[in-house]
Formats: sequence, structure tokens, C-alpha cells
Amino acid sequence: MRGVRLLLLSDIHANHTALQAVLNDAEKRRFDQVIHLGDALGYGPHPREVLDVLRELDAICVLGNHDEMLLQYAAGRKEAKDSIVSMALTWQLSRLSERDVAWVRLWRDGIDDPDVGARYRHGTPVSLDHYTDSVPAAREAFTQWQGRLGFVGHTHVPAAYATLNSPVGDWVKVQAFPDGGSYMVAPSTRVILNPGSVGQPRDGNPKASYAIYDSVRGYFEVFRVAYDIERAQEAALEAGLPQVLAARLAIGK
Repeated sequence: MRGVRLLLLSDIHANHTALQAVLNDAEKRRFDQVIHLGDALGYGPHPREVLDVLRELDAICVLGNHDEMLLQYAAGRKEAKDSIVSMALTWQLSRLSERDVAWVRLWRDGIDDPDVGARYRHGTPVSLDHYTDSVPAAREAFTQWQGRLGFVGHTHVPAAYATLNSPVGDWVKVQAFPDGGSYMVAPSTRVILNPGSVGQPRDGNPKASYAIYDSVRGYFEVFRVAYDIERAQEAALEAGLPQVLAARLAIGK
């Protein structure tokens, strides 16, 4: 297995302002490959800009629940509702080109990467839209999935869940990263790692969140990055998106 440094992004949610701040920060840390763990779209004012950046980065992208919903609207398989999620996605769809939508259509619901020995999926290693958000949820995922290294998003909260190679019920631990931090993956453990959300953190810290994973050292490091939240809020309001989507950015909820 060759060594690689992965730049792990998730839940950008069409917030190009936060994405650019993250990429500026990540530049100085060196990485070989960008992995996006779902929900590039939804909520925010910059759907085209975010897809353009991911394309330029040659990112490996997995499908998130918001990305999937947008595809359902595009194909006429889902009726638009009077909800914040639906309003944002239908507006975004009007901003995207056929080429953009065709690219999102190519994203898969989960990818196994043999070079890293990892699974990339949005919700849990075995689900697009379930959450790995508690010890019981992680225990269930570890029971259903026998892999050693899983990368997920969806919760908008950076965290590491680990279990020993023993009966899963014995020992599952969680470590959160509200202000960033690092986690060493021990050879004897299986882990589910979440880099948090670039565009809409929900752990009370409004700073954008991302991670780098060094496959040689088994080292996972989460970084929190300040960005121009007011600018992102102004763009959301100018787009006519619901005010709550702009307001929540400032409080990290």
C-alpha cells in the first residue's frame, strides 16, 4: 500500500467562501488527493462555484443526501416542497448547467479505495443517510461493516469513532474535535473518521472544518479555519435563500 495524504472535505453545502478559506489553509500542509464525502450542494448560494473547484481539484466525490435530492428534482422523480431544503435545492438546480448535473450523476453512493484500504461514504460506512453521531450508531455500523478504515460526513461534526478488533459490544470510543486536533489510528483498532463540515459546521464552532489523513502514519488531523461568514451570509440573502440559512452560519448550528 503506497503512502498518501488525503485532503478530506465534506458538507460544503454550496459555501464557496468557506471552501476557498479551507483550500488556502490546506495548501501549506501538502496533500496528494482530495476526497469529498458528500453534500457539495444544498443550503448555500454557490453551487456552480463549488462544483467548479471540486472539478479543478480532480476530487473523488461521493454522493450525499442533498446531492441525491437535487438529482431527483432534476429527473422529475421528486416534487418540490415548501421547505428550506427543497427551496435551496430547486434554486440551485436553476443555477447549474446540464454538464454540472451530469457530473453529479456520476458520483457514487460509497467508494472502496484499495490504495488506502478505506471506504468513503456520506452517512455511515453502510448507509448514505444514516448518521454516525453517537456510540450506539457507531457500534451498529461496526457490526454491519467489517472494514478497518471508514471516512464519513453528514453530521457536520468532526469526530473519530474507534473499536477494538474484538466483540464490538466491548469497546467503542468517540473523540470530538471542536477546536481541531489529531488522532492516531492504532493498528489494532477499526475507525470511522469524520472531518466535519466545510460550509455549515454544527458543533457550536462556526469555523470551517476539514481534515488531512496520512496513510503511512495512520494520522488523522482536523483543522478549523475562520472565513468571511458575513460575505457568505450576504451571498445567501442576495440569492433569495431563506434567512435562517444565512443566520445559522454565524453560530455553527
